[in-house]
Amino acid sequence: QVQLVESGGGSVQAGGSLRLSCAASGYNIRYLSMGWFRQAPGKEREGVATIEWDERTVYSDSVQGRFTISKDYTKNTLYLQMDSLKPEDTAMYYCAADRRYGYCERSDCGYWGQGTQVTVSS
Repeated sequence: QVQLVESGGGSVQAGGSLRLSCAASGYNIRYLSMGWFRQAPGKEREGVATIEWDERTVYSDSVQGRFTISKDYTKNTLYLQMDSLKPEDTAMYYCAADRRYGYCERSDCGYWGQGTQVTVSS
């Protein structure tokens, strides 16, 4: 079983930065497909960024060039560095993982965290 706990959300002004963390337990993240997803009020959940076992990364068009996903194997933690934040980035952000390669990239992760709120004001 994989447990995921997010942290690092908060309120920032447009143009600011935040770093989200996702502490994993129960499994070595080196062998997990992992990703960040977000859901704004009244909207469907969307994929933000994913990272695979071989560290191949995929970003949504809306965050490409502004967000960076990474893994810290020593801390068994996933990160999302968010720069140049925009009001439209406001959402609940979720960390997710799966033991099967590529599944998070397909938004088909089996394990989910509880989420952390990000609010960007203009």
